[in-house]
Amino acid sequence: MKYLCQVWFEPATLEAMTDEEKGSLDRASLAYDDDLIASGHMVTAHALQSPKNAVTVRVRNDEMSVTDGPFAETKEQLGGFILIDAKDLNDAIRVAAGIPLAKLGSIEVRPIYDIRVHN
Repeated sequence: MKYLCQVWFEPATLEAMTDEEKGSLDRASLAYDDDLIASGHMVTAHALQSPKNAVTVRVRNDEMSVTDGPFAETKEQLGGFILIDAKDLNDAIRVAAGIPLAKLGSIEVRPIYDIRVHN
């Protein structure tokens, strides 16, 4: 079986870190990814950009609405993860609106954050 380990944290924690602390955290994260690859546990892993860069897509009565940020209702639970390749945010929103569960819940669209570690 596969499991999505969705990492939740308080953004203020990262914002309070120095660049050196962030670099250390990034290196540790990438080293752990290497450990998971070596052990055969890794399927894929990506860090997400800030929730400030997210949009939430809903489709109700065949009408699409897009809200800035991850504003899923608290009663909703994560039911899946789809990694897509899109030419831009508008293309990603269009793809998200086509996901069947957008009619029942919400789809958070967030760009992937590319970690670049400089030694």
